[in-house]
Amino acid sequence: MLNWSVQPLFLFSLSFLAVRADGEVNNTQAAAAKQIRAWQDQYNNYIFEALANRTSGCTYDKLQYRREWSSLSPKQRSAYTTAVECLQSKPNLISNIRVPGARTRFDDVVAAHIFQAPYIHFSGIFLHWHRYYTYLYDKLLRTECGYTGPQPYWDWTLTYADPLASKIFSGTADSMGSNGIYIPNRNGTFTNAFNRPRTIPAATGGGCVTSGPFQNYTVNLGPASYEPRVGSGTGLDYNPRCLKRDVSLEFSHNLKPTDVVALIGANAALEAFSGFFETRDGLHASGHFTIGGDPGNDGFVSAGDPIFYLHHGQVDRLWTIWQALGGGGRFGEVFGTSTAFNRPPSPNVTLDYELQYEVLSEPVTMRSVDSTIDGPFCYIYI
Repeated sequence: MLNWSVQPLFLFSLSFLAVRADGEVNNTQAAAAKQIRAWQDQYNNYIFEALANRTSGCTYDKLQYRREWSSLSPKQRSAYTTAVECLQSKPNLISNIRVPGARTRFDDVVAAHIFQAPYIHFSGIFLHWHRYYTYLYDKLLRTECGYTGPQPYWDWTLTYADPLASKIFSGTADSMGSNGIYIPNRNGTFTNAFNRPRTIPAATGGGCVTSGPFQNYTVNLGPASYEPRVGSGTGLDYNPRCLKRDVSLEFSHNLKPTDVVALIGANAALEAFSGFFETRDGLHASGHFTIGGDPGNDGFVSAGDPIFYLHHGQVDRLWTIWQALGGGGRFGEVFGTSTAFNRPPSPNVTLDYELQYEVLSEPVTMRSVDSTIDGPFCYIYI
């Protein structure tokens, strides 16, 4: 019988306290990374055991494997970005009466996030909604652009020390494109999404992506959370511009292995787990602000940067690991309402609550997207 219990945080926290007397880097992050790997192994075993005797639905032979970006071959990475660029070249399906700025199928995906943003953040549907959203994105890449490779995720614990040195932002042909060109002497970006005003400090870039994939990509929608807004100010009007990034080392240092250990090891209930993810400088926000720029800093339009989907792949990965560590008891758990900070007040969500995706999909229930090996899903993170 497998033991799915989560080790209490204090059992391994003592190893985090070891600091070398000469002041050099200690083994804190290495110990945390080892713990994450152990949890990953428990999660993988849970999934394989759950599928062992299945003969219908999601079975072992149908399982799709989601892989970390840097573990893909250069050919696989290039195939992925080629599929994304394909989606950015296909015409939109959403009505231009509803979304005047939409020009591409990729814009359809971004628009769904803009419309749903007031409901899918700081609420009880954050994790469920984004799980199905990233699945729909993956499905579009496959069905409309011929992608056959793994859906990648970005494990920020591997790149937190210097994301610019990673295969994500290297600017090579098999990357996700470069950082934005550096613009000196800038002020930070004042943003006000979900009535949470803050200024995002200027970082290492700020200008247009100039090399690798997406250097020629046109961002059509937004901004919605900062100036200069155009038209109605909702982010839905036509506003063609380059993709900008401003990779932040300040925020990437909130994405350490110890931060992930704190998320998984110290939050036994879904409400606490989701809330920890969405703290002001928590893992979710810090992943977005590490990318930065425009639309990366926009809480409504951030899905306009293709790295968004790798970032949310990691969010989903950590949630499904956390679910598996509960030995089955963490599936089917819900909490809270369906509006950010419950403003305006809304009823408590249930497993029958329907999630909305505009033209991407018919509504689906929370119940149907609760497990990555049930409902429409059949995938595992490795």
